[in-house]
Amino acid sequence: MKTEPKISFDDLQVAFESKTDADLRKMYAIFATMNNQTAVKLGIKMTNLAFKLKFPVKGLMKATMFGHFCGGETIEDCHGTALDLGKYNIGSILDYSVEGEGDEQSYESTKIEILKTIEKAANSMHIDFAVFKVTGLGDFDIMTKIQDKEPLTEEEQASFDRLRGRFDELCKAAHDAKVRILVDAEESWFQDVIDDMVYEAMEKYNKETAIVYNTYQMYRHDMLQRLKGAHLDAVAKQYYLGVKLVRGAYMEKERQRALDMGYESPIQPTKEAADKDYNDALQFCINNKQRVFLVSGSHNELSNIMLTELMSLHGLKPNDERIYFAQLFGMSDNISYNLAKGGYNVMKYVPYGPVESVMPYLARRAEENTSISGQSSREFDLIKKEIARRRAIKNNK
Repeated sequence: MKTEPKISFDDLQVAFESKTDADLRKMYAIFATMNNQTAVKLGIKMTNLAFKLKFPVKGLMKATMFGHFCGGETIEDCHGTALDLGKYNIGSILDYSVEGEGDEQSYESTKIEILKTIEKAANSMHIDFAVFKVTGLGDFDIMTKIQDKEPLTEEEQASFDRLRGRFDELCKAAHDAKVRILVDAEESWFQDVIDDMVYEAMEKYNKETAIVYNTYQMYRHDMLQRLKGAHLDAVAKQYYLGVKLVRGAYMEKERQRALDMGYESPIQPTKEAADKDYNDALQFCINNKQRVFLVSGSHNELSNIMLTELMSLHGLKPNDERIYFAQLFGMSDNISYNLAKGGYNVMKYVPYGPVESVMPYLARRAEENTSISGQSSREFDLIKKEIARRRAIKNNK
């Protein structure tokens, strides 16, 4: 039996093939800054202040952080980014990263924008999935009340009914357009309400294949068991389970709220425990590949290698439609480009939106990079190595 060649994430020529020397110098400056926590915090404060005071900093942001981590301000702006990634067999997920203003008008506007991304994906060979956050469609305070089993007022019930309507409208549009759609995970204190809506949509729209995907944050100590329970439900009701695995994005907030309110934190006791559950979840999904479609959203090299080996062990081709790898645009190109070169299904999350409106996303991205152990340093080291590799080649000519 022919075995697939092993993937290496150390092939920098492949990782940075799409980057010019000027691109690398710009990336060097960005990650050098992000490697410094003090600089990150100060930069975020100064940028927010500049936007508040109407200083003309949009051009600077486009040339630096925004330009590196975002595809543009509009869906049309992202077209070139998707084409560029597509040249290297990497798909895109257009991620509208504008946080809602908490009123019905903003919720409707967000829904309309997500519908446009579904339409774009349906008509593009380089855009594989759509994605949305439920808090962009409705009030999370109401969802929190529901999860806490508190009664709603008539007005709150009407608001929640509108949220459910928007949610279903997006899932139905994705189903009708044959576009897969990812529902982002959010905070634990209203995630159960999101889960209920997702599984209801899966039962309606995942009968022939996986269209709707739920997101499982494996830094929660209960998530592996919840994933297994979701699989049992999918088997019992005869629908396909769409699974996106991530480690998670709200760790500090979750721990602080648990401490403030005096309940047990849902967060894993250690990073090692989260890593173990993530990898166990990968194995569970592949073991149940007849029912599960998987998107592995990870910047962890070991987890990505493990998934390729699990696929090989189960006789799955790299481009099996049930398995996708995903990383954030502007990060971990050594993983994305080498996986794509190996024939695997790879996607980049490509955030977009008006520069000033995407600032909360960029601030989180910068802070996460400094707080994730070694992530920013790893990116910085790879860029330095590639600059040195290119310099050595030029010097030897």
